[in-house]
This record gives sequence, structure tokens and C-alpha cells, in this order.
Amino acid sequence: MRRKRGIPPSPLPQRDGVDAVRVRLPLDGAWPTVRDHLVARLAAGDGVIDRMLGAGEIVDADGAPVPPDAPYVPGLYLWFHRERRPEVPVPFAVDVVYRDERIVVADKPHFLATVPRGGHVTETALARLRRELGLPALTAAHRLDRLTAGLVLFTVRPEDRGAYQGLFRDRRVRKEYEAVAPHDPALALPRTVRSRIVKERGVLTAREVEGEPNAVTRVESAEHRGGLARYRLLPGTGQTHQLRVHMNALGVPILGDPLYPVVTGPVPAGDFRHPLQLLARVLEFTDPATGRRHRFVSGRELAAWPSPGTWSSSGARSAQ
Repeated sequence: MRRKRGIPPSPLPQRDGVDAVRVRLPLDGAWPTVRDHLVARLAAGDGVIDRMLGAGEIVDADGAPVPPDAPYVPGLYLWFHRERRPEVPVPFAVDVVYRDERIVVADKPHFLATVPRGGHVTETALARLRRELGLPALTAAHRLDRLTAGLVLFTVRPEDRGAYQGLFRDRRVRKEYEAVAPHDPALALPRTVRSRIVKERGVLTAREVEGEPNAVTRVESAEHRGGLARYRLLPGTGQTHQLRVHMNALGVPILGDPLYPVVTGPVPAGDFRHPLQLLARVLEFTDPATGRRHRFVSGRELAAWPSPGTWSSSGARSAQ
């Protein structure tokens, strides 16, 4: 094994559209062996690291298996694939709205994570699109919550990734969401909600606190019937759970939300009956490569709106 400068490319191919995990050994590490560090650092089950090392599944930058007794080398890069754990298939398609040589715009269903995270690895929009479109270098330029449906922008080539991710970082993308929530005739709309939202690691919910606002949302009412309303939400920022927190703060929490106002989740695996009634409806931006103005619109419909009198109490509903 030899140490290389910079970040070398992965020596392992993707599996089912999922990249191998990359680990770099800390420069100030004092573990006697690579094995000792991995056991201490990674939240793997008993014997998992030993089994992977014994099977030659952890490799260095040259693709050579790391021996079980390999000495610790500060700065060494290692790669391995996560153990395959059963995932409940999300039975809804990812629709491609637009595709060219630089970008893919996809219409993601509810319950499907955007990128691999936690227990959601192969059942993600990114992994599916890599497999279905044959684009192994595809990367998400931004993310939607797993429970939120709608438009997501992906980049095709690594050299274009920074330019498109920069659109979101610099707030040069106009995003419009749609939500179904209770109708409150006393709630004066439109209005712009400003607050400071914090999300602590390991805590399911985000919360509003005192301080300089870091979350801005314009809330408009599109129409109402049967005790529900369809809202247009225009976020000026992108804090975690921002739209859900702001709607809850207004007294009209979004239907199907397992966290606001009361934590009832997580949603059981395989339960697709009551999707969060939140949809990323519109994405608008000027293409940094071509200068063309894009406007994409989701073709999905929130399930509660066609039958507002029955959705919340009728049991199963499609997340299409």
C-alpha cells in the first residue's frame, strides 16, 4: 500500500448505482493497525470489519486488498462497499422531465430519498437514475427531503457539477412548492415568514429560535375547499424542514407530516398510504453553461387535493 497526494479516484466500480465508501485515515492517528482504527471509527456490527478485511473487501488506492494486520498509515485512503441490507422498494417511478449532455431534471416521488443516506442506499433517486440512464457520474446538484416529492436537478459530468451546485448555493434558482394543509380563513395571506431555524444533529425536528432570521418563505393561498387549502410556497432560503416549520408556525401544518406539529414518525417502512402533501412544483434558473432560461414544472398531483373531504381519514392513498 502506498500513500498518494490528493484524492485519488475510487478503484472500486459502483454497485447498483452506488459509489464505494471512501475513508481517509487521520493524519494524527495513533492506532497500531488499520483494522483497529476502522473498528473504532465505523459503526459496524461485531466482526464486520474483520470479515471484510479477511475477504479482501477493503482496498487501498491501487485496488489492493488491505491485509488484516496492515499497520496504520496516516492519510491513507481506503475504499469499500457498504454491506447490502434489505431495502423496501419504493413502488413509484422517477420521471425524467428534461435531459441534455450536462443535466438531468427528474420528478421524484414521495418516500424516495434523493441520495444514499442511512438505510436508504439503492432505493434512492440518484442510484435509480444512474442505473436506468446509464450515467455512473450523475450527481445531485441539491436535495429534497425523502418525504417531499417533486423536481430535482442532477449533473451528468463531474466538470459541470460546481457550476450547477453554485446556482443553489448562491440562491439563483427560483423554487416554487405546493402544499395541502388546513384552511384558516383568519390567516391573512399572502405573507412572508421570517425566522431563525436550527436543526440539531440526532434530533428529528427543526425548531425556531430567537435571533437573526436565516429562513424566509413567502406563503400564498392558491384556493381552498372542503376545509383544506392549496398553498404556494416560495422559499428564499433553504434551511432543513423550512417549509414544514413555517407552515406549522402559521397554524396550518402540512397534511401527512409525521413531525409537525406532533412527532408520530418515522413512517414505517413500506407504508405509502399518507404521503407528505408537499411538492417541489417549479424550478427556474439560467443555465450557467448555455445562458438559456429554464423553467421546469412537476407533473405530479398531491393526493389530498382531488378529495379533500376524505383523504385524511380514508386509509391508503397513492403517493403518485
